[in-house]
Amino acid sequence: MELIERFIAGFEGKTISVAVQGLETGKEIFINADVMMHPASTMKVPVMMEVFRQAEADIFSLDDKIVINNSFKSIVDGSEFSLSVVDDSETTLYPRIGESESIRELNRLMIVRSSNLATNILMELVSTARINTFIKELGIADVNVIRLIEDNKAYRLNMNNTFSARGTTQMMRLITEGKVVSKNASDEMINVMLGQEFNESIPALIPADVKVAHKTGWTGQHFHDTGIVFPPNRKPYAISLFTHGFPEDDENQAHNCMAQISKIIYEELS
Repeated sequence: MELIERFIAGFEGKTISVAVQGLETGKEIFINADVMMHPASTMKVPVMMEVFRQAEADIFSLDDKIVINNSFKSIVDGSEFSLSVVDDSETTLYPRIGESESIRELNRLMIVRSSNLATNILMELVSTARINTFIKELGIADVNVIRLIEDNKAYRLNMNNTFSARGTTQMMRLITEGKVVSKNASDEMINVMLGQEFNESIPALIPADVKVAHKTGWTGQHFHDTGIVFPPNRKPYAISLFTHGFPEDDENQAHNCMAQISKIIYEELS
């Protein structure tokens, strides 16, 4: 922990939060872990959790198909807004407006390609209020989901999703332990996150054969990564790295910082 603190101290003017919970020995690392931040796309994990909860409750099947649409309602006044393809890291859904896609595939695109459009479609399906209620039912602190992505009217009124690194790691630990929805559902969620296509942070500097199930997030000067690392011959650990203050036009600085912290943690816990 001292090594991480010294490393973080070198980033003047940046906020860097670290939260780690190891299942092998119970070792925990918390540095600035209770700072509340805009979660960016890490908020897509609790969306997935509620999707799986409702599927397990037979409200729908993950293989049911729903219409791809790009019209959503602001929590401020119910006015409609849509997402821009240029602001989304996943673009294949936009030419398919009006067509149908399975809930399972929309969930996959939301996690592995961080599709904003898939996220809002799924949030309207399961309801934002229900996502937030499930988080609270699990006893997860300081993880709040209140609005859809790009609800700019709400953003301007500071009506935003807010997460802490500690709460996010608690959420990941519960998935790791098979305690979110069910063991089978938790394992499926882990399997989805193992397909993550953006791997510049937590997995970047640890051995290539180590499995990492994770979800990245970035917006403005916020760059985050949260996940589960599976060292060989040991129980996994849950980890969240949240940062604020790195220049948005040079995201490599944030990725490199998180990758170095992840490497230090891996070497300490493996």
